[in-house]
Amino acid sequence: MYNVLTLNKIAACGTDLLEKATYTFGEDIANPDAVLVRSASMHEMELGDNLLAIARAGAGTNNIPIEKCSEKGIVVFNTPGANANAVKELVIAGLLISSRKVPAAMEWVKTLKGKGDEVGKLVEKGKSQFVGPEIKGKKLGVIGLGAIGALVANAAAALGMEVYGADPFLSVNAALSLSPEVKYVASNKEIFENCDYITLHAPATAETKGMINAETIATMKDTVRILNFARADLVDSEAIIDALANGKMAAYTTDFPTDDLIGVEGVVAIPHLGASTPESEDNCAVMACKEIKAYLEKGDIINSVNLPGVTLPMTGDAKICVIHKNVEGIITKITAVAADAGINIENMVSKSKKDMAYTVLDVKGNADATTAAIKAIDSVVAVRIIK
Repeated sequence: MYNVLTLNKIAACGTDLLEKATYTFGEDIANPDAVLVRSASMHEMELGDNLLAIARAGAGTNNIPIEKCSEKGIVVFNTPGANANAVKELVIAGLLISSRKVPAAMEWVKTLKGKGDEVGKLVEKGKSQFVGPEIKGKKLGVIGLGAIGALVANAAAALGMEVYGADPFLSVNAALSLSPEVKYVASNKEIFENCDYITLHAPATAETKGMINAETIATMKDTVRILNFARADLVDSEAIIDALANGKMAAYTTDFPTDDLIGVEGVVAIPHLGASTPESEDNCAVMACKEIKAYLEKGDIINSVNLPGVTLPMTGDAKICVIHKNVEGIITKITAVAADAGINIENMVSKSKKDMAYTVLDVKGNADATTAAIKAIDSVVAVRIIK
């Protein structure tokens, strides 16, 4: 029986996958084998010795202490792409409302309340202050062509925009998913210099933090409209405010409001609604629960942020699953333990992700006899036997 702690409400279409004969789950589970979480912070939470996995029903994992989890051999999963369509739709809405000044226009209309029969004339007289361009035929730069960025690029191309995309880590699958209308460029520089609209879909890293700043804004068109539905840290908000005030930017639309941006003319601030759809929450719940099941029951790792993806069918009597540091010679030591125990290795997979690695042996023989010896190997973090 596996015990799964839910720190937030997880859609039933996901938890229904956790069969009652095998799983107990809920908000009051003590010493859980796994945790399902959405937005709750786990940084101050005690990570018990039983805890094997954490699945975040969403893409970002900044609410989870990743490094601490790696040290304890806890696999952290996320659900990339599960909310991609929801975010894409809001980005397209952001393109339109920032271009046509829709939020400001709607607020202005509220001031006409009580004007009676004059409203029609006042609308016709005042609407010119909210004139904005159509997006068709304009150039859109998409920075980051992952699950969300690729969908945005394709949708914008279908709406008649001239779309440029940049991503130094573009995967083969992502490239194949792109519309032939999307023009791939080698660097952000070309996007900064040529595009009327720029939408950000990059992760927040040391390299991407503050990528939109006074220096990069200076290279853009004065009419540029920037959309940020990725992370607040990607922009220097002070530079955004200055550019809007100085006429160096037409609009900034973001799903990550900060105190300094709220109420600034030209800023459309949305309260982090990107993934806030029932469909997205369902997709994330299903993916997170499938990841938990695959790891707990089979030792397979899919969509982990701190360990490599590894799947291996079991053809023997058991699987020996070892989480360890990515150091030279350790696989030889692990297989030597199996040999000394008289166990035959039918199949084996070993992969690494930065400083961490995961090795799985599909074996015939008494796998339990190897546990203590493998745990004793320097740089081994955790060992599981799955039968």
